[in-house]
Amino acid sequence: MKNNKGLWTSGYTLLNVMYFAAFCTLHAYAAVFLLSRGFTNTQIGILLATANITSALFQPFVAGIIDKGGWLTNRRFILISCMTILTGSVLLLLISSNKPVIFIIFAMIYMIQFAYQPAMTALCFEYQKKGCDIYYGLARGLGSAGFAVTSAFIGKAVEERGATLLVIATAVIMLISVISVYFFKPSDPDRIVSEDTGAKTVSSSANLKHFFRNYPAFTLFILASICFFFAHNMINDFMIQIIKSLGGGETQLGYSNFLQAILELPVMALIGFVLKKITPSRLLVFSGVAFFVKILILVFATDLIWMYISQCFQLFAYAVFIPASAYYVSQTMADSDQVKGQAYVTSAITIGGVFSNLISGVILDNWGMKPMLITGSVVCFIGVMTAFAALRRPDVKGAI
Repeated sequence: MKNNKGLWTSGYTLLNVMYFAAFCTLHAYAAVFLLSRGFTNTQIGILLATANITSALFQPFVAGIIDKGGWLTNRRFILISCMTILTGSVLLLLISSNKPVIFIIFAMIYMIQFAYQPAMTALCFEYQKKGCDIYYGLARGLGSAGFAVTSAFIGKAVEERGATLLVIATAVIMLISVISVYFFKPSDPDRIVSEDTGAKTVSSSANLKHFFRNYPAFTLFILASICFFFAHNMINDFMIQIIKSLGGGETQLGYSNFLQAILELPVMALIGFVLKKITPSRLLVFSGVAFFVKILILVFATDLIWMYISQCFQLFAYAVFIPASAYYVSQTMADSDQVKGQAYVTSAITIGGVFSNLISGVILDNWGMKPMLITGSVVCFIGVMTAFAALRRPDVKGAI
């Protein structure tokens, strides 16, 4: 199939920009929205943990169905997810005071937005195998730029006009996403795998135990990743509280999110060149060290300058982890395990969020900011040690 690299990369970039713009309004400002609706820090933690637990269970389940081939494809799952989030956002606009209903709807759309992230990644590699020339690193980096630009404007706007603006923005973004996904398709959009790949699905994707037996180093690194994202989610989900403790507000939250997101662009855009020199597994361990340094800085922070310095380590932490993990899965796993592998990475992120949400809000309400950040630092350090162990452990297709 003859394809235009610029055209396919532009289409995939638009999907990423819209995804991470919505990620900003839904995830980065979740606490802002929920606080405006009367939720306490502990209640916010429980809501986000519930959403993350559901997402962690839902992602591998859906990935297993997609990997087997059939009606549910990456593209269709993304389309259904965007339509569901759009519907949920409209409902949140109509309901402003019923906390149990807000809890259910917000948890649902928060969960689904996480759940279709691995399908977004898998869609790129699936289309590449069909002949669609997509520059993944650039598209993913520009997705982070979409997050950054959204955050730069939304923080001040929310401070001036209220948190309802967040769900309005999410609804608009999801409407654009639905249209974009609908038209982003090759000539055979719903054909996931070739006949021989489909045959491999039965043998290599039989069950969870078999999957982890095939990829022991990856399994160990998933445990490390949970620790990394315990710390990462602690910062992101309770960033407004951290910033207020340092003397800032929603405007500074917007600037802080902009800074960390815009720094992701150069790293993700150039990751293809970096991977020619350094293996994905080594980059993953390097990113874990950066996650640790990022939260450790906040333990000793005394003003907003240190918050911004901490956010600069996003350049080496999240910005390296996300593309490196995507390439690691693509390079080391069988075709029939591709979506599942991407889903387990995202599940590690969400499971880290589960523990962070359950613990962070309670610590913050009862003991304060510094004990919460110290807890995150200790857990992240354990993750770094686990990652080093994973680096030495042989995998089925080589060493991680």
